[in-house]
Amino acid sequence: MFNSTFPAIQPQTLAVKLTAKGERSVRSGHPWIFSESVEKINKEGKSGDIAVIFSHTKNKAMGVGLYDAQSPIVIKMLHHDGGARLDEAFFRNKINRAYALRVDLLETETNSYRLLFGENDGFPGLIADVYAEVLVVKLYSAIWLPYLETIFKLLIEISKTKTAVLRLSRTLQHNENFLLTEGTVVYGNLPSETVYFKEHGVNFSANVIKGHKTGYFLDHRDNRKRVGVLSINKSVLDVFSYAGGFSVHALAKGAKEVTSVDISEQALELAKANSTLNEQSGNHTTLVGDAFEIMKQLIHEQKRFDVVVIDPPSFAKRQKEIPVAKKKYAQLAQLGEKLTARGGLLVLASCSSRIPATDFFKINKEALKKQPRHFSVQLKTGHDIDHPVTFPEGAYLKCGYYKFQE
Repeated sequence: MFNSTFPAIQPQTLAVKLTAKGERSVRSGHPWIFSESVEKINKEGKSGDIAVIFSHTKNKAMGVGLYDAQSPIVIKMLHHDGGARLDEAFFRNKINRAYALRVDLLETETNSYRLLFGENDGFPGLIADVYAEVLVVKLYSAIWLPYLETIFKLLIEISKTKTAVLRLSRTLQHNENFLLTEGTVVYGNLPSETVYFKEHGVNFSANVIKGHKTGYFLDHRDNRKRVGVLSINKSVLDVFSYAGGFSVHALAKGAKEVTSVDISEQALELAKANSTLNEQSGNHTTLVGDAFEIMKQLIHEQKRFDVVVIDPPSFAKRQKEIPVAKKKYAQLAQLGEKLTARGGLLVLASCSSRIPATDFFKINKEALKKQPRHFSVQLKTGHDIDHPVTFPEGAYLKCGYYKFQE
């Protein structure tokens, strides 16, 4: 069935007892157990071993997770209500439940979606995206090695995809003991690295072998559709555009002109290619370089746009980066305001999980209030339907729409 041989690893079962804090975490349904919360393990564990959590008071199973020897989050929980057998039936049930949450999306002229969203769907350290008939699985942890063949089999069956690709995080790519290769086509055939798919009726492409993450960023789908509708016969500035998600929707819906800005020339070439996949009449301009400097230059040139979208990469991947990230978000809001035309719309987004939505929207509001123009908050959005949030740290995406009256 498969083009590749998966590692044959037989996991052992560990009996684990946690501190009082750790037990509270399991009872709350949180998917992470940190090493300092582990009080006792009956034997030395390896990544992928089954960790059964036993309570102190009743000595009964509280939940089941996977042991991760390479992470401070030493146990990733898969099941929180007593014991469980991690067999094919167990994983089939979890994947079927995840697929059921996405069914409505697949009825909207969309054939690209996130089937498994890591911890939020009960698969910590594992992402599964579907692009038309191609499944792309990205691994961030070696804990899944013993179960990988079963999971691929079920994902292919349930998603009805014809091709499956394995992507690896940088950590796993550089792990000599991992035995699997980045970008391997593990099932079916992939005539081209570029795969074509639809998003609310708009055509796109993704490089599923070399593209970022699994090839494309699916999370902003709903916001891209909304911006497209709001861009009819308008001028649009798409900052940090990457492959042109917002730009392409705007052009496909009838924007008269769109300017895409990104530091990657390769990404902008992809944006231009994606824009040609749909009928359009507007002009598409691309500007390559540092987004902050380009925005300042556009302001100097007194350029204004009816719709301005600013969707930067994560500025706070580490705790110590939070203060600088907050300053950058405030700066982007102020630059964006100066580029937004009279009566125009400014769309500000963040994918920094360490910056909560309440903080992000507060930063935007305070930054915009320092400007002389009146504005109103039109909308605040979060994750799309295929990116469910089931624990606090699982939420990262937020997007605000700000309308200027003058």
